[in-house]
Amino acid sequence: MAITEFYLHIAFGFVLTVLATLITWAMLKHGRILDQPNQRSSHSKAIPKSGGISIVVTFLIGMLVIVLFIDSELMEKSYIWGFVFSAVLIAIISFVDDVREKSAQFKLVTHVVAVGVVLYCGIVIDTLTLPWVGLVDLEWAGYLISAIWILGLTNAYNFMDGIDGLVGSTALIAALFFMAISYYEGSSFVYITGYTIIAGSVGFLIYNAPPAKIFMGDVGSAFLGFVFASLAIIAARYDYSRTSFLVMPLLLFHFIYDTLFTFFRRLLRGENTLQAHRTHLYQLLVRCGYSHLEVTLLLACMAFLQGLGAIWMVNIPGNERLYVFIPFILIQMVYTYLTLKRVRKSGVNLSDNHSGKERRNH
Repeated sequence: MAITEFYLHIAFGFVLTVLATLITWAMLKHGRILDQPNQRSSHSKAIPKSGGISIVVTFLIGMLVIVLFIDSELMEKSYIWGFVFSAVLIAIISFVDDVREKSAQFKLVTHVVAVGVVLYCGIVIDTLTLPWVGLVDLEWAGYLISAIWILGLTNAYNFMDGIDGLVGSTALIAALFFMAISYYEGSSFVYITGYTIIAGSVGFLIYNAPPAKIFMGDVGSAFLGFVFASLAIIAARYDYSRTSFLVMPLLLFHFIYDTLFTFFRRLLRGENTLQAHRTHLYQLLVRCGYSHLEVTLLLACMAFLQGLGAIWMVNIPGNERLYVFIPFILIQMVYTYLTLKRVRKSGVNLSDNHSGKERRNH
């Protein structure tokens, strides 16, 4: 990158960050969408939400700049329009849910429609490189795997939005590492998209860092999950970088692990897995007495280590890349053991204790 181009990108990122900050401030001061506390909340007074709109706006500006000034040929690609259309659809429906809460079934149907659009437009995992096997052509199975991946991460990211600064800081770290890796490997589209997310996340975190003055809302968290999931496939299949699909699952591995562990633990206990709850690992830590800041910093450190792992991953042969997940699986297992040990010591109810004693001001 030429020095003048570098400064231009820095200036563009700065402008987007200022814009995101102003939008978040406007939502904070003039927005009328409030998150009212209930028995499952970790806050004790009404807090403005839908601050994630700032991230959606910076993303859309980035898409506009890419197709108009950087790579006009993208306007002829069906996958780019499927990606943008579906991301906006997710954002709109999620915003409606923020304003007037919709059922889990309604949101799931909407997410399935959005996933169907991107699959139809070609955002599909077509190959994977596996240990001892090598390159595998997924054929029709690629559509099923892609649907599960995008739908799963969209909801997993949304489920993890339960304490101050958590999803915003993870978005910042994951986008930063993904941007750097894809740029190093020759990216244009994914690189620009990455730093629009970074800019939006920074502008939002100014008001969302513990103690939060505004929440992201589904409009931000579900949107980010969908964008990250789709970008992973686009980077691997269409972008000049051809970044390994496995990079994104590693960058967000702590979110994926917590979601899957909590889902199967509740399923085995016979609980309603579609019902809202406060029993994710990070929520249990807060209910045990740790502050939002402490838990957010802990998971931010995990995200940073996963980012270093992703850099390691792309520098080893493709058929060995799955092995990089092993140390991070062990980290999550230790984290789970220590969290549940703390839960038992604190007497917190794993079936989601609704006692006001566990609610913390932030």
